Amino acid sequence: MTINQKSAQSEPSFRESVDMMFNRAVALMDLPPGLEEKIRVCNATYTVRFGVRLRGQIHTFTGYRSVHSEHMEPVKGGIRYAMGVNQDEVEALSALMTYKCALVEAPFGGAKGGLRIDPRLYEEHELERITRRFAYELAKRDLINPSQNVPAPDMGTGEREMAWIADEYARMNTTDINAKACVTGKPLNSGGIAGRVEATGRGVQYALREFFRDARDIEKAGMSGKLDGKRVIVQGLGNVGYHAAKFLQEEDGAIITGIIERDGALFDEAGLNVSSIYEWIVKHGGVKGFPDATYTADGAAILEEDCDILIPAALEGVINLSNADRIKASLIIEAANGPITAGADDILRKKGTVIIPDMYANAGGVTVSYFEWVKNLSHIRFGRIQRRQEEARHQLLTDELERLSSDKMLGWELSPGFKEKYLRGADEIELVRSGLDDTMRIAYQAMREVWHERGDVEDLRTSAYLVAIDRVAASYRAKGL
Repeated sequence: MTINQKSAQSEPSFRESVDMMFNRAVALMDLPPGLEEKIRVCNATYTVRFGVRLRGQIHTFTGYRSVHSEHMEPVKGGIRYAMGVNQDEVEALSALMTYKCALVEAPFGGAKGGLRIDPRLYEEHELERITRRFAYELAKRDLINPSQNVPAPDMGTGEREMAWIADEYARMNTTDINAKACVTGKPLNSGGIAGRVEATGRGVQYALREFFRDARDIEKAGMSGKLDGKRVIVQGLGNVGYHAAKFLQEEDGAIITGIIERDGALFDEAGLNVSSIYEWIVKHGGVKGFPDATYTADGAAILEEDCDILIPAALEGVINLSNADRIKASLIIEAANGPITAGADDILRKKGTVIIPDMYANAGGVTVSYFEWVKNLSHIRFGRIQRRQEEARHQLLTDELERLSSDKMLGWELSPGFKEKYLRGADEIELVRSGLDDTMRIAYQAMREVWHERGDVEDLRTSAYLVAIDRVAASYRAKGL
């Protein structure tokens, strides 16, 4: 038996990892045993099996919707399409959603859903029939409902699937004026919100910016300076990884030295062109053959390359007992759900690696989903009422500044482009980004305070769990539990 085989056997499952991290946090809290158990357990998991006639025969599919906590409603959580979907996975992910929503103060309980399917094996019209039937099975049990249970995209799903789900719910509930709020992550022309597609990747960028605002955090990671010039390796150039890498490269001056995909990896110490590689992946289905970088078929080996920041943005458990001791990154930010196993987390913490946990790092998606849900319930685009009023008030100031600058005695003038930039009122995407930035800052600051002020807390993951569990407990106490 190889070392890797032994390590794999001793690894806890994803659900066990979540439970272990929960236990580590509550051991530092003074919760009544009954309340602790109430927060820990998953309230309900529904399994649905349904048939769809495809290609001349009936195919039976299995789907899940797990509700972890209803301390606030509706419950919120994505729907993923993957062959590995199972009850334990959706229950673990629904628990993470509870803590994630509490951490970023989104007023939702936690849920998650999944359909055991490989979407690549089906034509678009077949996927639509399957998705609509899945939506019907969930909606008739109130597992899709604007006031009770609001799904979103996850691995293997996107705007297209959310539009189908929203339309199916509206067909079933023709008099529900809030029907569009039954699901988030929809296309803009179907009730979506500007900035939702980029939201999780943008949240990763804002999280890193906030980390580098505090000298204590930078020192704990053994680094110095700012984001500019930091070497970054990204595992998974899907929606999240692409947007995170693109924004960090183009707006913060980070150097993307490695990109890992399912068919291998690209590496270049001088930096990779993220947009060009993404276009290549879309066209060719992988990174192999990309002309302007060194390709290696063993993508996992690039995880172990020297870098400042490692961003696992695709799969669960990619950093585990078999490779954790060889990870060289000073800072890891978990853009995916559960990319570091509990065993690997212990090894990395002992090495001094700072980990920004998934519960916080990928909360950009649910934060902007919250904004979309509010937009759907209010039936008005953000910025529609106040934008021109802001511009009119700014016009008063610029007119006065122009009048003063025309006075030759003062000897000053407005900077080029100032008037155009200042006069322009915020549109929806700017307001969404502003709200997301504020949310990520405030949530990180709550974790940071616990991390630095409590002597018994060694890492940000435990800090995140402590903040989140305390908020969930406060909600239950307010209900009289």
